[in-house]
Amino acid sequence: MSERVTHHTEQEARKYEWYKTGLISLAFAIVIGSYTVILELKNSVFVQIVGGKLLPNARIISMFALIPFIFLYSRMVDKLRRYYLVSFYCVIYGLLGIVFAYLLGHPAIGIPNATSSPYRLFGWIFYIFVESYPPFVVSVFWAFVNSISSPQSAKKNYALIVAASKLGGMFCSGLAMWWLMQPRMANVLPIVNDTYNHQVLLVASSILLLLVPFVIIAIMKWIPGKYMHGYEAAYRFEKKREVAQESKSFLQSIYSVWQSTTGGLIVFIRQPYVLGIFGMVFLYEVVYVVFSYLRVVEAQKNALCMSDVTGTLFKPIFVVHFIGFVFALVGTQPLLRLMGERFCLMMIPSMSAIFLIYFLLSYSSEAVYAGFIALRVINYAFSQPIRESLYIPTTKDLKFKSKSWIDAFGSKFAKTTGSTFNIAVNWAGQGWLTTLCGAFFTCILALWLFTAYLLGRRYEQAIAKNEVIGAEEELETSPESAKAN
Repeated sequence: MSERVTHHTEQEARKYEWYKTGLISLAFAIVIGSYTVILELKNSVFVQIVGGKLLPNARIISMFALIPFIFLYSRMVDKLRRYYLVSFYCVIYGLLGIVFAYLLGHPAIGIPNATSSPYRLFGWIFYIFVESYPPFVVSVFWAFVNSISSPQSAKKNYALIVAASKLGGMFCSGLAMWWLMQPRMANVLPIVNDTYNHQVLLVASSILLLLVPFVIIAIMKWIPGKYMHGYEAAYRFEKKREVAQESKSFLQSIYSVWQSTTGGLIVFIRQPYVLGIFGMVFLYEVVYVVFSYLRVVEAQKNALCMSDVTGTLFKPIFVVHFIGFVFALVGTQPLLRLMGERFCLMMIPSMSAIFLIYFLLSYSSEAVYAGFIALRVINYAFSQPIRESLYIPTTKDLKFKSKSWIDAFGSKFAKTTGSTFNIAVNWAGQGWLTTLCGAFFTCILALWLFTAYLLGRRYEQAIAKNEVIGAEEELETSPESAKAN
């Protein structure tokens, strides 16, 4: 009898695991489909309104502009439930996207004004808005997924979730490219022009984002609570923490407000494990920014209008999502299961090195696009599911707050570093490009490989010991522990 009950329980668990994975995959496909379109609009709109030479400067400014919003987000993590947080940001960014789409058509501040100028504030604000999308939409979504997933389900399902997102990105980038590459439509519909094209794409991607909360609600309604615990040790720790919060005095509550606002930053600084994850993000982003800038330069060379620039930017993105979909299905999942996280983490810089060497040996437009596509595929189809699974054996503060610092400030700091390198290359001249890139990439790759090894080893130790990473830091920084000391 007990065997039958156990078998029935296992069947039920597998059934709800598939339901949960399917709904998460659908939601993430929508998020990435929307982000794919908005991300490429960011570059072309900024180039049109402000000017392409200031792109490196925009990345530096956006890093500092996001800091106040991260502190606000850290406070919201303790006030809102996980699924409310995801839904809130999807709604906010969906509505803001529609507002920005309307302003793109403004004759003075929008696209119709063909005079590029660094003093046109709207271009900078739009750039910062899109730059904030990854930490406050994509990152928050992954934090939610990590909080309801176990290490075992991550190995089995994260590659499938990423593959679904590649389908979403491929579908949306394909439609956007098709729309922008049809100048014939202007003869049929006189309203079709650069402004209209970009407004349509921004509105469509914003409406897509507004659909995500409905999928999140379906997950919470259809999946029983016992299958939403994720990593059980972390779940039990958070429950004990909630009970402790309820019994705090007034002064302790004031301290908790301060800690909830700055806790993510404090743990980010103090916890070597989090610094390791930061290192993986930072080192990838530094290299990626160099190729991203070179790609925009290549797209501008033969463009006749703004829609041409944007359409050209979408071409490699479609290829990225197509290859990423195939790689996530036939490469990521088998490698994770067979080789484990540490080996896969070390493969990321190793594979990137192959394409960087190709770029250095044969600098050309083809090498720029090949390097860009390879880095994006390796990151989104292979690195991202592995990197996100690293958050599973951590506390809520690490999953949500420290992760936001890594994906916002850390990512932007990396882009600032890469942009500074781009500025230096522009100043030195193209004749120095190969030499400077060779020295720069060699240092990055060596550090990247070392970081991957240490991080993978720490993750495997935590899972083997059923450990919650970050719990000891939270106990040390509590007012109770301070009194004891």
